[in-house]
Amino acid sequence: MQKDKTMTKKKKDLYPRSFTRRLTRGIALTQLIVMGLASYLIYVTVSDGVTEEEFDLYKSYLREKHERVSSVLSDVSVATLNHVAEIEESLDQPDKLYTIMKRMVSDNPRIRSCGISFVANYYPQKGRWFCPYAIRGKDGSVETRTIGDARHDYLKAEWFTKALKAEEGYWSKPFFDSSDTITPLVAYQMPIRDKHGKTVAVVGADLALGWFSSKEVRGMNYDGESVKVYYNTDGDDASLNSDEINASERKWRFLTFYFVIDSDGTFIAHPDSNSIIKDNYFERAKETTDTIDDYVGRQMVAREKGYYTDANDDPVHFEFFDIDGINSYLCYEPIAGTDWSIGLAIPRIMVDIMGMAAGVAMLVLIALGLLVTRIVGRIIIKRATKPLKQLAESANEVSKGNFQTPLPVIKSRDEIHRLRDSFEEMQHSLVRYIDDLKVTTAQNASMESELKVAHDIQMSMLPKTFPPYPNRDDIDIYGTLTPAKGVGGDLFDFYIRDERLYFCIGDVSGKGVPASLVMAVTRSLFRNVSAHVSEPDKIATTLNNYMAEDNESNMFVTLFVGVLDLGTGHLLYSNAGHNSPLLIDKEVAFLPCDANLPIGVMGGWTFSLQETDLTPDSLLFLFTDGLNEAEDANHAQFGTDRMTTVADILLSQGVCRPQPFINKMSDAIHVFVGEAEQSDDLTMLAIQYNNAQCIMHNA
Repeated sequence: MQKDKTMTKKKKDLYPRSFTRRLTRGIALTQLIVMGLASYLIYVTVSDGVTEEEFDLYKSYLREKHERVSSVLSDVSVATLNHVAEIEESLDQPDKLYTIMKRMVSDNPRIRSCGISFVANYYPQKGRWFCPYAIRGKDGSVETRTIGDARHDYLKAEWFTKALKAEEGYWSKPFFDSSDTITPLVAYQMPIRDKHGKTVAVVGADLALGWFSSKEVRGMNYDGESVKVYYNTDGDDASLNSDEINASERKWRFLTFYFVIDSDGTFIAHPDSNSIIKDNYFERAKETTDTIDDYVGRQMVAREKGYYTDANDDPVHFEFFDIDGINSYLCYEPIAGTDWSIGLAIPRIMVDIMGMAAGVAMLVLIALGLLVTRIVGRIIIKRATKPLKQLAESANEVSKGNFQTPLPVIKSRDEIHRLRDSFEEMQHSLVRYIDDLKVTTAQNASMESELKVAHDIQMSMLPKTFPPYPNRDDIDIYGTLTPAKGVGGDLFDFYIRDERLYFCIGDVSGKGVPASLVMAVTRSLFRNVSAHVSEPDKIATTLNNYMAEDNESNMFVTLFVGVLDLGTGHLLYSNAGHNSPLLIDKEVAFLPCDANLPIGVMGGWTFSLQETDLTPDSLLFLFTDGLNEAEDANHAQFGTDRMTTVADILLSQGVCRPQPFINKMSDAIHVFVGEAEQSDDLTMLAIQYNNAQCIMHNA
């Protein structure tokens, strides 16, 4: 009994962690992460939804206020335009103009005052300055007067000279009347023309900005009722305070307010009446640490519309618009017919609080759900994983090589039972695999041995002794062949007969063993045919007829055949679809070659014969497409341009002997290809005629 307890303790020490506990923790952690992310996404979604809904609501408020402002401005501008024709018809009756001005003010409660400012000495009897003027008094009565004198010379005022040049009516910059430095005004100005079309005066209707200087409060009271109230209201909206709750009772959680700026950023309307005209949006923006308010101000004066957002289309709060310490958002849009822009500042908390509340509630529910899931899941997992313990002990014996170890009996028909059956199948598969592996290993060893023998046989068929003719000083030759696989389909060969050098280079279609067999046949045929035929074209024609006969595999060979007279340097050659060789003398150039079919494509084809003379020390460089089509890791090819560039460099360096030339070309290819696998057989053959006077330079 004591021994069993000791064994159990040792096993617990070896595997101190419980799979059930780890699985439960893993599931709980996964749920926590997943549900946390879900909670975050829900929070963001709810917050974004509420934000968009709130902004839609506030944008409707802004639109309502915008329409109200536009309506007031329209009343004043239309009233002015309606009197222009009457004023122009009455220019010959200057005293009647007082009556027109008085009627304009009396009939339009929005107009605080209006006047017609004439150019200098327009009515000589009236003096240099003449401006019939009407103004509404504090008791509502309208009185008329004449304004303008040497002290208040409107003729030199910028607004007057600008209005004389205007083609149509427009709203002026905000200003204070010389007779009233408290009430901010803005005027709709319209040029007056005589019967000849000459501008002789400017009519201006003054609008007091106090009507828009109210602060509007929106939000919910403590009972949850949606409310709206105005306070600190000046002008004609003062009656709005009479039946509403006073905001000073602090029953309102949140505040919003409107403001209007002109093209310079000057406040035309603001809840604080002391800010109108006297303060500027951009000056206040400079006092803050952020730059968003500066950007939005530029958007407003540029007559843009909308609200500022970040890269995720979320509204960005503004430090500048701070209401009782609460950062706010801003909606804005231009006012038609003016260079003004209206803005609505909204406390950030009004927009964000609903999303925050929903997110917190979701987190609480998720936490409760995770706790219940952990308790119930641990009980279920512990029961479900009990058979795994038995299976683990049996699997441990199998891992030691005891493939015949009996596995436990599992009654449940689930994945654990399938796992037990898979272990049993694995036992049998391992035995079969080991037996098959022994056979496959032996077969692979035999195949590798055979390929090595084939490679050795193929290489033995090619010239391998260099220099091949050490006792001759009129010819030097060097060649290399590097198959892409163990054996390949490229070939080159040469020999001297009757003081003539017979040589060829070729590329068999395809790779591997089939190409190597065709290569061997082609090389043997070249030797046999050229032993009796001296013309390269006839050699190519004879080879073609042999290869094309019974060519069921449709394999072909591109081949270049040449015969060089070693006494005269006269070269006869015939090209059968192969790459044109490089002829390197005083410069690098391709040897002109006619277009002919490759060997074995069509029997009876007559190949053309070409000829040229090689000068002493010239080098003929022949190659297969494994050179110019060599690819790097990005599948870019070495190309003929890069090949000729390397040849030009070697020529300039005096590297003109065959072996160093080919070695340098091989180095350039290896540098270009890098670690990329060789994709095609690569063969190069260099022949130098009469190298006695060549500069001996082995780089």
